[in-house]
Amino acid sequence: MNILLLCDDQYHPGNIPSDGLMPFSDKGFTIDVIQDASKFDPAVLSNYAVVVMSKSDHTSSQDLSPWKTSAVQDAFVQYVEGGGGLLVNHSGTVAGTHTATLDKLVGCKFAYHPNQCPVTVQPIKPHPITNNVGMFCEVDEHYNLEILANDVDIITAAYAPPQGIEGESGYDPGGVVAAGYVRTQGKGRVCVLTPGHTADVWHNPHFGQMLANALNWCAGN
Repeated sequence: MNILLLCDDQYHPGNIPSDGLMPFSDKGFTIDVIQDASKFDPAVLSNYAVVVMSKSDHTSSQDLSPWKTSAVQDAFVQYVEGGGGLLVNHSGTVAGTHTATLDKLVGCKFAYHPNQCPVTVQPIKPHPITNNVGMFCEVDEHYNLEILANDVDIITAAYAPPQGIEGESGYDPGGVVAAGYVRTQGKGRVCVLTPGHTADVWHNPHFGQMLANALNWCAGN
């Protein structure tokens, strides 16, 4: 199965998801990686069963100019509606200034996160993506999402403890938020998984199982 990974932005080094996905090359996946989005041609989308977007609207970690142009966003909509799979991970949920079309396709946009802390991720309903996935905990960014689509099917949740002192600057109440969901559009499938800021998350076996399941589900398997 051919997979395209788009990664690398100001706050999220591309080597973390690329290193995290490399072991999948021994599991029947062929993975191409693009870290500099100036080298991304939307015409190549049709060559891939699934695109993994672990990248905000920064062309790269060194070039902070936007890359999710109207043409790029329209290409992703056509790709998914035509049967392509889109797996959006972590910083892929971060909206740009003019990314409403892509945000609508993804079904959410990043709202905020507190300081890195232990984040517990747990499947909350049976789904092919949660098959054989157990609860796990790693230091991560506890992403809070603004859900935009009314058809998201939430399959995993994440819990983080409160941080700081209530009433003082920097306090965050923590709590439980959506950490993974699926939706469909046209003939294609979209999955959002919010864990993934640190290398430890990508190398956690439960997250690895979730990724493998998500790649297969997004591909229609």
